[in-house]
Amino acid sequence: MHIEELREYCLGLAPSVTEEMPFGPDTLVFKIGGKIFLLVGLDQVQDLSFNVKCDPEYAVELREKYEQTVIPGYHMNKKHWNTVYIGRELHDKQLQELIDHSYELVVKSLPKSVRDSI
Repeated sequence: MHIEELREYCLGLAPSVTEEMPFGPDTLVFKIGGKIFLLVGLDQVQDLSFNVKCDPEYAVELREKYEQTVIPGYHMNKKHWNTVYIGRELHDKQLQELIDHSYELVVKSLPKSVRDSI
């Protein structure tokens, strides 16, 4: 998976997914209902990674199982966010599952009125 595939996958999750750059020109952020579910640094050249939200227990499990690929979220709440490296131990389908998990966690946390409009 490369940056364009990652972008297309995130935007394809729902018509209401937005992409923004609230932290400057080097960080692309994907949101649903105004809440972030994925961040990716655009200044990464060789070792592409992204940050996704994760259930805390599942986050620990992933970090133990994929030590070279899943680490506590860089510049994020390390209990709820993971940094995931592309092109290491996980294939594209597994990466997509982690993105889906983050998206679903964020959607579940939205007020019912916002969820209903998505």
